[in-house]
Amino acid sequence: MDYIHWYPGHIAKAEKKLKEQINIVDVVIEVLDARIPFSSSYPDIVKLLKEKPRLILLNKSDLADKEQTQKWIKHIKDTSNCPVIATIANDNKDVSKILNKIAELGLPKITELVKKGLLPRAVRVMVVGMPNVGKSSIINKLIRKTKAKTGAKAGVTREQQWIRVNPKVDLLDTPGIIPLKQEDQKKAYKLAFVDSIGENAYDVQAAAEVFINVMNEIYPDLIKNYYKLEDEEVNITNISLKRNWLIQGAMADTKRCAQNILTDFRLGRLGKLTLDKYEQFI
Repeated sequence: MDYIHWYPGHIAKAEKKLKEQINIVDVVIEVLDARIPFSSSYPDIVKLLKEKPRLILLNKSDLADKEQTQKWIKHIKDTSNCPVIATIANDNKDVSKILNKIAELGLPKITELVKKGLLPRAVRVMVVGMPNVGKSSIINKLIRKTKAKTGAKAGVTREQQWIRVNPKVDLLDTPGIIPLKQEDQKKAYKLAFVDSIGENAYDVQAAAEVFINVMNEIYPDLIKNYYKLEDEEVNITNISLKRNWLIQGAMADTKRCAQNILTDFRLGRLGKLTLDKYEQFI
């Protein structure tokens, strides 16, 4: 297995910015990818957030195995003591549910302010998560692209802009990106599968080969059936030949094939799949 390397030079700056953002909000929405709930989570999230109330969203749940998602929701609720909601990035049906939960989580903070003699205000919330788990999509659907920015708050840097979602909720307009610092290669590859890591950090063909191995372990025969392999071994070369993805001399175009395999997964063409199988982790 090729080793995935990445440790961005700006990671310290990103961590500092994230901590600054967290300090100015009342509630944090943590977004996970429902296809890899464990691998897209941040091990030190509690240390990072300290005592901030947290709402966890299992996003892209329309691409994940529904039964697995329900198991993960229960487990995450039980172990984190946080509310968990399965979401679909481009579906607004769950917006009211999310906003109601934010207001509920932020109520103790607002009550505390009122007890100190201050006027009640909207709950301030931000969205955090690994790259490409759908943070911006969550922000867009919460604001529905129609709300006006309310400007900077006292004691907040000028760059921090707030959007009034409703009278009870103000949303920080930029997502907090949890810096990638990944030493677990199994998690690293799963992040690559869902396109959470830039392709310059890994070899696409190596990633596709690992993906096939993971699929054969969790969903036996799915790859074989989808690409209509019969007696052929399930590998990139045979899939390439079967799909007629060729280069000069009728050789298998394995690079193109590898990219297409990952794209087929990312777009849900292979089916509703969860690569962090609950039973393998618990």
